Amino acid sequence: MDATNSVPMALEQNNPLSETIRREGARLQTFIRSRVPDVGDAEDILQDVFYELVESYRLMQPIEQVGAWLFRVARNRITDLFRKRKPVSLEDEPSNGEGLTLAELLPSPEAGPEAAYARSILLEEIEDALQELPEEQREVFVAHEIEGRSFKELAAETGLSVNTLLSRKRYAVLHLRARLQRVYGELSRR
Repeated sequence: MDATNSVPMALEQNNPLSETIRREGARLQTFIRSRVPDVGDAEDILQDVFYELVESYRLMQPIEQVGAWLFRVARNRITDLFRKRKPVSLEDEPSNGEGLTLAELLPSPEAGPEAAYARSILLEEIEDALQELPEEQREVFVAHEIEGRSFKELAAETGLSVNTLLSRKRYAVLHLRARLQRVYGELSRR
């Protein structure tokens, strides 16, 4: 086969690939970005997903539902990212039980002046929101999230059931989410 015949064949093979990337790219990027706080990590994951798509086409491995396949690969890459990553401490705050630490939810201070400003605003809002909580909810939230103590340990110390502690933390988290939602919205519009 000569080079003149291989070029049109390569372009023909890449046409469905280009169309898929054009059609699914924005949705996929939004999906990844909503789950990965760091813009650089989100871009890396998006590129990895598209690389796997290209490799599948190159190896002629058929994909029946390309959109679903792309989102499944993206979800797997996001999971891999959070499994690999050591928790970044915010004064050594442990994970919140959902796989992310408070520090991972905040913009990195190394990401520039805008990120540092957003981080400082969010930290102030978190402090204020914590002060608004009823004492028993605040104590459980701080003990579990900030001090890294287990519910089992807290139950043994306080004499309360694990379910009671979980409930108190749940109410604290719901309050904090509602309180901080407005701030996140304002910062994302900047």
